[in-house]
Amino acid sequence: MINQLGVIGLGTMGANLARNAARNGAKVAVYNRTTDVMHDFVKEYGKEGIIVPCKSYEELMRSLDAPRAILLMVKAGGAVDAVIEDLLPHLDEGDIIIDGGNSHYPDTERRTAELSEKGIRFLGMGVSGGEEGALLGPSMMPGGDITAWEDMKDLLEKMAADDGLGGKCVSYIGEGGAGHFVKMVHNGIEYGIMQLIAESYDVLKNVGGYSNAELAETFASWNEGEDLNSFLIDITAKVFAKKDDQGSGDLIDVIQDQAGQKGTGKWTTISALHYGVAIPTITAAVDARIISGSLDLRASKRPYTPDLEEPIPNKEKMRTMVRSALHLSILCAYKQGFQLMEKASEEHEWNLNLEECARIWMGGCIIRSVLLKVFMDSLCGESARQKTAESYFSSQFGGEKQVYWRQVQELSASRGIPIPAMSASLSYYDAIRRDRLPQNIIQAQRDFFGAHTFARTDKEGVFHAEWE
Repeated sequence: MINQLGVIGLGTMGANLARNAARNGAKVAVYNRTTDVMHDFVKEYGKEGIIVPCKSYEELMRSLDAPRAILLMVKAGGAVDAVIEDLLPHLDEGDIIIDGGNSHYPDTERRTAELSEKGIRFLGMGVSGGEEGALLGPSMMPGGDITAWEDMKDLLEKMAADDGLGGKCVSYIGEGGAGHFVKMVHNGIEYGIMQLIAESYDVLKNVGGYSNAELAETFASWNEGEDLNSFLIDITAKVFAKKDDQGSGDLIDVIQDQAGQKGTGKWTTISALHYGVAIPTITAAVDARIISGSLDLRASKRPYTPDLEEPIPNKEKMRTMVRSALHLSILCAYKQGFQLMEKASEEHEWNLNLEECARIWMGGCIIRSVLLKVFMDSLCGESARQKTAESYFSSQFGGEKQVYWRQVQELSASRGIPIPAMSASLSYYDAIRRDRLPQNIIQAQRDFFGAHTFARTDKEGVFHAEWE
């Protein structure tokens, strides 16, 4: 058991994780490339525990007993490799490096293998929870050297959020890049849910005529229910209630409609294409962010011919319809993420425990939601719990909710409101529920122009037709 931690990088996340560890009884040695940042950090937070300022890597190493654990909180990519290279001369066999940034999982696979050859144990650990979560308890997804996890388990469990079920939101994910892969998919699901919320806002405001005050009340009310209770719904209600302290009115109305991204959503989409898993809700969310920033494209004036024959439902009906569409679409986003993790686990032989992945997302992280308990049951391998989950999914996707889901698509399309993620979710659901899809014509076309052959529904074997 290791109850000490070196932290390199005192940005928002690194600083708060260092404070978190110190508050939980660990000796924490801190280093930042800009020394003034390190001194300011120690001056402000040094009394929260045993925090040792270090001006160099040598000093950092001397401050810790062997085996030493060093948490890197630096920008993903080349910066991580550069810090590791500079650290190596000061490390001893058995020491641990933990990469707590949003590194791409193939890089983590490579680093795990390279450092293992040098006797250094490596953990690629996804960390979710933002600024507050890092300090008060994040969800953490460590993967890599299992002996490093065993040595760090006690401290990481103290630092992690509660899952609301009596456990902590940290668990060993698997070998190599498994931890960062799961964090990447977490972020992809996050993209999907955030876009679905944005589309719900757009429909309620621009079709339903909701004011910001009504939106704040609506999302706050939804957050109290068993279908949408979640961190993202909660903060959305607070966003709509925020006044502009630099002007008049509501802050939301003066925020530019260009959403940034740091790459994890894109990586999720690329990975899904690589592993052959459909994640249309997540991909639509990535595309929507790209379009939001494509100002030259958006500046073009294009014709719009509205179809306004369908009357707009009253506000209460509209609220119920959008709530149903949002709920079912979010379930699709989670489903797609878990399917992607399952397929990647099979290919890499990570043996991911998907129930555990759902559990450690129950607290601390950005996509924490009451819905994850349903996915825990569906992924647990226990027939009784799986039947309960299946009953839940059947009841939610059947009946009136599905009708409302479809009606939201109609209303949005007729009034020129783009809802790409919600539409992708419904199309995904319709595709997986049907016994037969129209791709038979595609296979016929492929055989027509390229003799790619086809299978038949009435006979075994591979066939080719002479089309002309």
